[in-house]
Amino acid sequence: MQLIEVPAKTGYVWFRQGIWLFRRNPLAFLTVFFAYLFVMTLISRIPVIGPILPLLVIPGVAVGFMAACRNTIAGKPVWPTILVDGFRSYGNVVSRRLLILGAIYIVAMGVIFALSALVDGGVLLSMMLGSGPTGDPETVAASFSPLAVLLAMACYIPVAMLFWFAPILVAWHDVSPAKALFFSFVSCWRNRGAFVFYGVLWIVIALAVSFGLTALMQALGAGQEMALAVLMPASILITTALYCSFYATYRGCFGVQSPDTPDIPGASDAPGV
Repeated sequence: MQLIEVPAKTGYVWFRQGIWLFRRNPLAFLTVFFAYLFVMTLISRIPVIGPILPLLVIPGVAVGFMAACRNTIAGKPVWPTILVDGFRSYGNVVSRRLLILGAIYIVAMGVIFALSALVDGGVLLSMMLGSGPTGDPETVAASFSPLAVLLAMACYIPVAMLFWFAPILVAWHDVSPAKALFFSFVSCWRNRGAFVFYGVLWIVIALAVSFGLTALMQALGAGQEMALAVLMPASILITTALYCSFYATYRGCFGVQSPDTPDIPGASDAPGV
């Protein structure tokens, strides 16, 4: 395993490769994504511990989605069951390590929401637990504290850096959870310019599609329900393509080539990769 340091403009290559991956097998990726949403919804309905359980399995599910990307590049079939690949294909030790990562992730998220509660009195936390304010969208939106949301987002950045590559390092490189978290953070920090560029591109695309479709629906005189019916599929497509690009960041930051971890065509276009 080799950590690669890339220039900022490589973020565009990751963005482009994520879209390429999605376009290669969109039906399979969308099926996997909907299976993920369905399973997480079912799990979250378990009394008391339901809202927490999805966080516990997120690292394992992340490995499954990365495996779907790897199989797509290799020309192998992708089925929804690949979501549990992290828990079934690498032995009991890896499964335990992924669950340990999940437990650490729960603690990290708990700290973030506890800090946000100091600002908004726990409104954001209650929303995440499914017990927040209810009513019309305007009432719910008014209950949010922008400062609490910004604080939570700022605190989540280092957590995201810790967990960005950690699950895949645990599953595919036999790294312990502590070392995986460390290597993930170091890799993200060393390539922070590329990640900033990469993140900005996805944010711009998401906002452009959202505002563009909203303006179009308003121009056509469509109601709120019709606008939502158009925005929701568009949001799902962008999110799924974003998930595909996670594999591109992995291939860009870790220089390991093998038949089991094929590279993305065109990765050599990125300077430094």
